[in-house]
Amino acid sequence: MSNGVSTSTDKNIVDKSRSHRNKPVAKAVRVTRERLQSSHAPSGAFDRDVLNLYINAVLQGASIIPLFVIIIAILGIYFTGDTQIVLWAILTLTAHAANVFLARRARKREMTAIRTRKWRRLLLLGQFLIGCCWAYFAIQDCAACEPANLVLYKGATLLIALSLTAMWNYMLTLCVLVTFSPVVFALVAKSGISRELLEISLTATLTTTVIFFHYISDRLFRQNLRILSYQVEKDDLIAELEVAKSMSDEARRRAEEANLAKSRFLASMSHELRTPLNAILGFSEVMSAEVMGPLNNPTYKEYTSDIHRSGQHLLNLINEILDLSRIEAGKYELSEEAISLLDISEDCIGMVQLRARGKNITISQQFELELPAVWADEKSMRQVILNLLSNAVKFTPQGGEIMVKVGWTAGGGQYISIKDNGPGIPEEEIPVVLSAFGQGSIAIKSAEQGTGLGLPIVQAILAKHDGQFILKSKLREGTEVIAILPARRVLQSVPAVENAQAVSRKRRSFA
Repeated sequence: MSNGVSTSTDKNIVDKSRSHRNKPVAKAVRVTRERLQSSHAPSGAFDRDVLNLYINAVLQGASIIPLFVIIIAILGIYFTGDTQIVLWAILTLTAHAANVFLARRARKREMTAIRTRKWRRLLLLGQFLIGCCWAYFAIQDCAACEPANLVLYKGATLLIALSLTAMWNYMLTLCVLVTFSPVVFALVAKSGISRELLEISLTATLTTTVIFFHYISDRLFRQNLRILSYQVEKDDLIAELEVAKSMSDEARRRAEEANLAKSRFLASMSHELRTPLNAILGFSEVMSAEVMGPLNNPTYKEYTSDIHRSGQHLLNLINEILDLSRIEAGKYELSEEAISLLDISEDCIGMVQLRARGKNITISQQFELELPAVWADEKSMRQVILNLLSNAVKFTPQGGEIMVKVGWTAGGGQYISIKDNGPGIPEEEIPVVLSAFGQGSIAIKSAEQGTGLGLPIVQAILAKHDGQFILKSKLREGTEVIAILPARRVLQSVPAVENAQAVSRKRRSFA
């Protein structure tokens, strides 16, 4: 199990195992999504939107019907030679103009529920007038024409008019039936009187076609109504998501401001916190050493030792908190120079060696020789190695073993690996251990409990160096921590150039 550190220092103190969610917002979004998937719009909920769509369709196709009527009139005069069709054309164009005029008036009015029903009835009346004009066209006769050609001419014209009406006006329910019911009644009456087979066939064909187009128009209308319903539901969901996002952004902004204020406060309180602690440590040490004279009561001397030890522990805790606060507040500045990881590792091992011998722990070394220097902050890297070594010594049992390795990475960088044979960390507790103030179950049960800030500080320092921190652990097998510095921080030494020819100075020439 490995866990790499993020390159952003402000994320190193976040518990990555927890998912922070706003339960009310999540519930609202879930309810809206279910309504989007399962709900249907109530009847009449989109009457105004449907009527506006119909009005727009009528106005956009206003020139189609006049052009079609003029073409039919010209063809009728050419084939039949009867000028009565001109009267029909004038009546049809007048009815169509009245319908367009109503559509324009309706678009300029503010639609309410009552006005919507009123204008719908008026527009249906306009379509009925157009249907009466087509009925007048259907009952016309021509004595000089052949019956078959006349029926074909009227049938083709009526079918085209029916298809145009169904295509442009399907958003107005019952439009096809209202428009062509006069035509059907006129043809039924005429075929009933004449009882000619061609007239009866034309009546049956047109009636069937009207019913079919009415069915198609109704399906198209319902489909568009469903699309409108989904559009409204989608808009509601988007609005709720925007509100939830704005609430989340505001909460995050306030949390960041509070966190930054806390970090700045702690970073600025370094002097105010350390000054009294240094006085406590100094005076308690003087009293414990009886520099100014002996203490008559032995209990007082024991108290001064306890005060000094407790003050030292508190000072270490404050130093760690202030270090993490400075890193989070962006005030942790690196003093970079050329350093050797081998030398720093040996010094740190020597500093913890006495404590390791007290627990009979063996610290082994495996260093690659002649490692070049790296460009880093010496104090910060010492803190990293000391924190990792202290954790290893703290959690390694009596008679354990710690292996320290320093060497090259596959990418050309350098690494420091510290591996122990301690109790290890459960896999599910690794994110907790890497978070600020986080401690695993082994650390809680241990007698040497810490603050839980060592590993977050290590992650933050390595992130400031553009490095990486990896923690590998298995329960009852041990833990290995690896601190990696990238290849661009390795300082490669350049050998001296021997037997190089001197570059001759070029003489200047002037034009």
